[in-house]
Amino acid sequence: PYGTPDAPRIAVRGEAHLEVDPEIARITVTVGARGKDRRTALDDLTRRNTAVLDLVKTYGDAVERLETGAFSLTPELTKHGRGERVRTYHGAVRTTAELADFTALGELVTRLADHDLTSVDGPWWTLRPDSPAHRDVRQKAVHEAVQRAREYAEALGTTLDALLELADIGAENTQPAYPRPPAARMRTMSYAGATEETAAASLDLEPQRQHLHASVNARFTLRPPRL
Repeated sequence: PYGTPDAPRIAVRGEAHLEVDPEIARITVTVGARGKDRRTALDDLTRRNTAVLDLVKTYGDAVERLETGAFSLTPELTKHGRGERVRTYHGAVRTTAELADFTALGELVTRLADHDLTSVDGPWWTLRPDSPAHRDVRQKAVHEAVQRAREYAEALGTTLDALLELADIGAENTQPAYPRPPAARMRTMSYAGATEETAAASLDLEPQRQHLHASVNARFTLRPPRL
């Protein structure tokens, strides 16, 4: 494992960091309703959820994904008294939307927050899984490993001979060696409807730069140096 005098071995680590613009912004919209009877709460929840979905769909191709994540309708019992007496019903629907058009994002979150009993969480900025940035940072890590190995070889007055192994750091570990940094979060909530005269101005949202990191282990053999 340590090589031989005729084929000495060198092991190095290559690391690379990239800072790139995000490609996708994700927001979560939660619509709520409350009523003294189940039907009233359900009807209000359905109406408000439909209004949210219709609004998001008006942005067309700017919205790449729209998914309903959770629905709940929960009875709240009275604190005093005997029996299972329902005081009120609470309903909620959670929807997730992904946008690639950040210009439309600020306007959309403002309009959504103007809806009754509607909360908006996000945006969470990210890259697409197949983004070229992931490939670029991995290639830079490999190049850095090769360059480091060459510098060591030059210090010994020799050159690299062959590549023996190239592996991601933690390739055999299920836990990531470097956890992703937390994404920026914006939260806004509104409990009253807005008219055209009182509509809030669009938010000016600055996309959060994405930090990518890659590291590899590389092992080479050297041409025997003259020491």
